[in-house]
Amino acid sequence: MPAGSAQSLAFSPAAEDPALLQSLLTEHEQHYKAGITRLPAAYKKDYAAIYQQRWDHIKTVFDKKEIYTEQTAQQYLDALVAAVVKANPVLQDSAFHCYFSRSGVPNASYLGEGLILFNMGLFCKLENESQAAFVICHEIAHYFLQHSEHSIEKYVSTLNSEAVQKELRRIKRSEYGKRALVDKLVKGLTFGSRRHSRDHEAQADSMAVELMRHTPFDITGALTALGILDRIDTDTLNTAACLAQLFHAKEYPFREKWIAREEGLLGGHAHLERDSVLEDSLKTHPDCRLRIQLLEPVVNRYQTSGRSANPVDGNKFAALRHTFAYEIVEYAYVSDNYTRSLYHTIALLQQHPEDPYLVTQAGRILNGCYAAQKAHTLGKRIELPSPGFSPGYNLLLQFIQNLYPEDFAAISYYYLHRHVDRLSGYPAFTKAYNTSFHEIKQ
Repeated sequence: MPAGSAQSLAFSPAAEDPALLQSLLTEHEQHYKAGITRLPAAYKKDYAAIYQQRWDHIKTVFDKKEIYTEQTAQQYLDALVAAVVKANPVLQDSAFHCYFSRSGVPNASYLGEGLILFNMGLFCKLENESQAAFVICHEIAHYFLQHSEHSIEKYVSTLNSEAVQKELRRIKRSEYGKRALVDKLVKGLTFGSRRHSRDHEAQADSMAVELMRHTPFDITGALTALGILDRIDTDTLNTAACLAQLFHAKEYPFREKWIAREEGLLGGHAHLERDSVLEDSLKTHPDCRLRIQLLEPVVNRYQTSGRSANPVDGNKFAALRHTFAYEIVEYAYVSDNYTRSLYHTIALLQQHPEDPYLVTQAGRILNGCYAAQKAHTLGKRIELPSPGFSPGYNLLLQFIQNLYPEDFAAISYYYLHRHVDRLSGYPAFTKAYNTSFHEIKQ
């Protein structure tokens, strides 16, 4: 590939639309404020506090510019939603809105105030529009069945029950550890109010199939989507091999100590014995196998032949899957999560090793780590190893932890130097390469 063609082939992230984000935020805020006026008179202060917390979370989504404002992508998502709504008169007057989130977390969620987010990290993992339609219908079901609101109601009622109030009075009379005792009590109550219960998930699955069966989507997509969710947290990237292959240079050889995990009280990350119950609870989507078993009889009741896996626009679905994989990389980086961005970059480089944007991005992140470490701010831009992360991602985090500033500089420079002849016509690459050159000379 001639050097001059690199720029035309490189991914370019979609521009943000601040005016549109502000307009959407205002719209959802009006919905929130209107809802506050309709709260029950009994325990209204408690209800208002919970709804305020929910709104604060929604506002954070807008503040972080997580919602994807690119017009054609939103039009496509609107078309998927419209296919569901058109086929289900019960939804005709529903005031919900569905947006793509730039998050790489493989999830979708109903946030409240009629706002549904479909994360790019999940959309990228799906195989067809019917699976995407099931995800959308599942979140519409949470909205329609008011699962979040019922959870809040249950929490407030429990908090104000005689049993809980009696326990609070007992804590108030205790001499020591009042704050810790209250925190423990309230934590036990709030857990159920911040996540959908297993019963809620089963109800949303069942209603999602009911919504899908009136549409042209293939309802077996419900089962295959859940199958994908069941294995979505499984490591498929050999991180150690990828790091050694990408960042080995004759002038600066890869060193095994860079990926060695420190053991002991203060080093490394915790090692967990295999525990199937614990593993499922740590998954992004627990209980998927059980949910499949519960849903299979429902799906099998309906005619599944003659339906299309991609009845709206299969080509657009495939194009967005490709684009979103790159948007995830960029969003993690601009959100100052260098390690997530690097992990997604390395994964994509296994499929597209010569991609100008990805090659540049790997050097760009390493340069950023160098600058942040020199400024003593690296901790704000990386995640630390944790039992809740996959082994492959933890290894990448350990790799970052083990590097010195001079390692970041040298690894970046020699990695980019391998591509300099081919990508010299790509301005973003040239900028990253020149930065790494100055770093290594310091």
